Amino acid sequence: MGELAPKVSARMCPLAGGGALRLLEGGEGPTVVLLHGRGNAASMWFPLLTELAREHRVVAVDLPGFGCSSVPAGPVRTAEDGLLFFVEPVEEVLSTRAPGPMTLVGHSLGGLVSLELALRGRMPVERLVLVDAMGLGPDMARDARLFFRVGPERVARVLGPKLFGRIAPLPDTPLNRRLAALGYELMTVPGGRPEATRAFNTLVPLTGGVFHRSERLGEVKQSTLLYWGEHDTVLPVSLAEAAVKVMPDARLVRVPAGHSPHLEQATDLRSWI
Repeated sequence: MGELAPKVSARMCPLAGGGALRLLEGGEGPTVVLLHGRGNAASMWFPLLTELAREHRVVAVDLPGFGCSSVPAGPVRTAEDGLLFFVEPVEEVLSTRAPGPMTLVGHSLGGLVSLELALRGRMPVERLVLVDAMGLGPDMARDARLFFRVGPERVARVLGPKLFGRIAPLPDTPLNRRLAALGYELMTVPGGRPEATRAFNTLVPLTGGVFHRSERLGEVKQSTLLYWGEHDTVLPVSLAEAAVKVMPDARLVRVPAGHSPHLEQATDLRSWI
């Protein structure tokens, strides 16, 4: 981290019910909070962290059960339980570590968490940047559902780093090769991520609609950027096209990328934050 994001430091933030969330923090200025997707961690935002920290206070969060963050207590039986598994600890920590106005940037699962935080209205969210985000509608590609249900962690261990890296390859640069190695390390952590996986699976059933808040998108009053990869094979861009029609203050930016345009087009995304 010292090499990739020298202006950023790690902090463990305790939770009232036990355990803690890890944050990566740095910089001064308007607050930007970064929330990652399924199986990743705050460290996967490295391409943006240092640049954003030049003009912003940046807070990247390890979602509950991922990275170095703990698992919250309580049963997870329904999709609403699964959503709260991720949302409530993040809301608790941000209320003390980022109490002022903020921009929430969320990718995939992190996009759903960002959307829910805005809808709950307990955090001073001024702006949303939803990057190929879950939560906008019921659609998700069948192959992606199967991949998640089998388990990215299991797939990574079976395939090894080279073959696993071909599933969603990044442009071949020295930084991206290090990010790919980091991503593989996160996926193959000993013991996997069983609690977070179970919570995620309540949101993404093998058949039927995935969990979404499409019926409430009209309640999102914050200025919202939908930043989407045109070639996303997990969450189709049609979800963003439908959402932008019903959200009061939303704009869609389509980029030539797949499901992770924040990594594939990091420079471009930075200019929109």
